[in-house]
Amino acid sequence: MASSPSLENTKQRGGEKPIPLHENVLQKHAAFFDKNHDGVIYPWETFQGLREIGNGIFSSVGLSLFINLGLSQTTRPGKFPSLLFPIEIKNIHLGKHGSDTGVYDTEGRFLPSKFEDIFTKHAHTQPNALTYDELMQMIQANREPKDIKGRIGGLVEWKILYKVAKDKSGLLQKETIRGVYDGSLFEMLKKEHSTHTKK
Repeated sequence: MASSPSLENTKQRGGEKPIPLHENVLQKHAAFFDKNHDGVIYPWETFQGLREIGNGIFSSVGLSLFINLGLSQTTRPGKFPSLLFPIEIKNIHLGKHGSDTGVYDTEGRFLPSKFEDIFTKHAHTQPNALTYDELMQMIQANREPKDIKGRIGGLVEWKILYKVAKDKSGLLQKETIRGVYDGSLFEMLKKEHSTHTKK
């Protein structure tokens, strides 16, 4: 009997939610910041998204400028530069930088084997989580020679993630990191932050 197409194109381990292998999950990751759902992310939308997941005001201002300045022209190939620094989600894979984990391929698709490598190579304290030191070791291990832009991008991304998503023990759990790659973590953090600020 033939397998279901949805199962053929997914990877699932244990009770984890499967991620479709054929889909551009990098677009889903970026779509959280597209607040008006027009396929374009402007700096003020990036700022809003960062605030929603628990980032501070000043940090969110700096990061939104850093992110949009870094990705705008890359995701708008052949177009004249815009002073509004928009990011086009359909081309977000073009903004993929070096010195990363390789969990996204060049088309923005999820690679399960690379995701598992994060933990087999770097999770020495607990098999399904990273300490801060292990996270820094992973970032250093992924550095490519002379790739200043990629190194800075990777360091900033992971430090933001650690700041807003570490657990009470100071660990980044495997499912938390998985949620970053498929974009589901952002909605969860938004809900948690919203609940916290209302108390």
